[in-house]
Amino acid sequence: MTPDSDSRTYRKAERARREQETRLRITEAAVELHRTVGPANTTVTDVAKLAGVSRMTVYNHFPTDADLFAACSTHWASQNPFPDPAQWETMGDPRERLASALQELYRWYRLKEDMLGKVFRDTPVVPSLAQVMGSLWGPYEDALVQTLAAGWTANGAEGEVPDNTELAAMLRLVLDFNTWRSLTGSGLDHESAAGLAARMVVGVAGT
Repeated sequence: MTPDSDSRTYRKAERARREQETRLRITEAAVELHRTVGPANTTVTDVAKLAGVSRMTVYNHFPTDADLFAACSTHWASQNPFPDPAQWETMGDPRERLASALQELYRWYRLKEDMLGKVFRDTPVVPSLAQVMGSLWGPYEDALVQTLAAGWTANGAEGEVPDNTELAAMLRLVLDFNTWRSLTGSGLDHESAAGLAARMVVGVAGT
């Protein structure tokens, strides 16, 4: 390679590095605003100001709201991983599996309430956020339901299984962030809330 080509290669790599740093700075600024004021109350101007860039720079990296929401969600999730359903798949007792999952999920909700509360609050009123959450949270919730619905028998009757529709509906109810918030808002700590939620499912699923 010639000195000129070496120089061009270096400049190209340096430009790519700066662009990546700028993209990350914008993403982190948006994440912070989503955590503190919520997605519905975050503007591109706010993001640009916190990131120290122009509005046009934000649009150059994220042409649409959905692009920015997707980047923010992925970045936040990478730093705040969801409880992994795979860890409960080896538990043969569905009651033990359910209790363990709810305890961990509700503890995670408590730790991440500042972000999750605002995101779930704003999802119904921000279509582009709903689109991103549907592709990120929807499959995760489906995986949880599938893992926790396995192995139940209705009312202890051998070979008899509970109504899958009712069981799935009850699982979705107790796994919902707003259910956790309602239970803990009534004065229960997250462990007591998880125990009550598990008993609700057992009432539908049997043992």
